[in-house]
Amino acid sequence: MAHATKQKLIVLIGPTAVGKTKTSIHLANTFNAEIISGDSMQIYKGMDIGTAKITEKEMAGVPHHLIDIRDPMEPFSAAEFQQLVRGKISEIHSRGKMPMIVGGTGLYIQSVIFDYQFTEAPGDAEYRFSLEKEVKENGIAPLYDDLRRIDPEAARNIHPNNTRRVIRALEIYHCTGKTMTDYQVGQSHELLYDTALIGLNMDREKLYDRINRRVDLMLDEGLLEEVKTLFDLGVREVQSVQAIGYKEIYEYLEGNISLERAIEDLKQNSRRYAKRQLTWFRNKMDVNWFDVTDENHHQKIIKEISEFIAGKLKLKSN
Repeated sequence: MAHATKQKLIVLIGPTAVGKTKTSIHLANTFNAEIISGDSMQIYKGMDIGTAKITEKEMAGVPHHLIDIRDPMEPFSAAEFQQLVRGKISEIHSRGKMPMIVGGTGLYIQSVIFDYQFTEAPGDAEYRFSLEKEVKENGIAPLYDDLRRIDPEAARNIHPNNTRRVIRALEIYHCTGKTMTDYQVGQSHELLYDTALIGLNMDREKLYDRINRRVDLMLDEGLLEEVKTLFDLGVREVQSVQAIGYKEIYEYLEGNISLERAIEDLKQNSRRYAKRQLTWFRNKMDVNWFDVTDENHHQKIIKEISEFIAGKLKLKSN
């Protein structure tokens, strides 16, 4: 595909709690953009506080897409995300607006902007069912250990509690003899869109402090009540409540740990997640990074995107 024919796309990424929401509204107003959420958990209704979902007030009239589109009992995959977002990008362009993906779920965003094929690796329903049965009987730890042995790279990128993805990675290996990492390495690295990849970051210690304070704020805003509502509705053993902020409080509600321990785990898991996000973005994408503690970072990002839109900034395609 010739470079000139590619649709333009802005992507704003960064670790949790770095300040993507505020920056995204500023950029959307500047560039007449509509925002597509690039977060794998903000798709779920009723999961607002724990996913740091943007509020109606914060949106400031900017249209947002892929928020509150699934019930917490429903599964959702990166392949579905890819299909929905590509449709939204075309739709937003047809209105003469600029599409902007904002979020922190690396694989989801990568699957959209690159020619990423999900259908290549076959499946084995019987084998998958046997692994699911094993998890029910013995927990996820033994399977995660298997994954670490077979595909250490995938194990580093998949959270031990993400049962579905651990099982999928083992299923791919079982069916093909190739690891999930082998499949990902074989993916095309050509960008499907003329993409401005903007990353927000800050000093690690400052970021961790912000994460800790954000957790305290979430609790003040009613996170415990939000999670208890899902718990009382019988939302169990599904993808949605494996999310950080939900699984820790579920442990408390199930009587396995104290509330203090749940809060400490939540902070620690959030910090570790931020670290994994940054590693993913650095390894998989060619990002233009901006330090949010630089008081001129908004002006610098606007200059970069203005040059990109004018066609003066030729961004790399790998």
